[in-house]
Amino acid sequence: MSAPALGLPRLHLRRTDSTNERARELAAAGAPHGTLVTAAEQSAGRGRQGRTWSAPAGSSLLMSLVLAPPTRLLPLAAAVAVCDAVDAAPGAELRPAAQIKWPNDVVFPKATGLAKLAGILIEARPQESWAVLGIGLNVAVGLDQLPEELRDTAATLGLDREAVEPLLEALLAALSRRLAEPAEATLAAWERRDALTGRRVRWSPPASGGAAEGEGVARGIDGDGRLVVALDGGGQTALGSGEVHLQPLG
Repeated sequence: MSAPALGLPRLHLRRTDSTNERARELAAAGAPHGTLVTAAEQSAGRGRQGRTWSAPAGSSLLMSLVLAPPTRLLPLAAAVAVCDAVDAAPGAELRPAAQIKWPNDVVFPKATGLAKLAGILIEARPQESWAVLGIGLNVAVGLDQLPEELRDTAATLGLDREAVEPLLEALLAALSRRLAEPAEATLAAWERRDALTGRRVRWSPPASGGAAEGEGVARGIDGDGRLVVALDGGGQTALGSGEVHLQPLG
């Protein structure tokens, strides 16, 4: 028996505070696996560490998907699926290949660092066997439309607004494929997209606790999706939570 299609049923909103918030409400009320919430505009889109997601109305793919139950490597599979859809979008030959900055950003490399194209936020209720996968992808965003402090670190596909819906369809198809593949395939695909390997990183623990502050050189991920870092003093550590900041090489 085939798995239920992703994206059905679908709730599309002209404007909402957060698609993740709407999808969480639906999941808590018993919405089936594959339920999709999309919006043309968010007033309070959320990212990790309490950040907000900013995008002019109609310019981004804003979606949240109910997955019941979620797969073990959902964060990795989701990021790879976003890269798959981005690299298949019109104009791909004129853009660098999409990469993944652990743990949840899809980026384009540029001379001054990494520019964020998409963000992923997963909010789970393990005891109820569901998770909400939220994705925000800059499709038709003009960087000059973003807050000034975001312009140097943001990226966009630079497509027309009419491209948002086809990209959604491509992303749902990519997610279906990636969520069904073996863990080994997901890990291998993620590693090919890894934007951090060989770069110096530093990290600090979240407010709820985690690995102590430190820095070193990123060495990929382990089988559980944790970031492996070679420490300056010798040895290595694996980070499963916390915030990772890029340090210049040199």
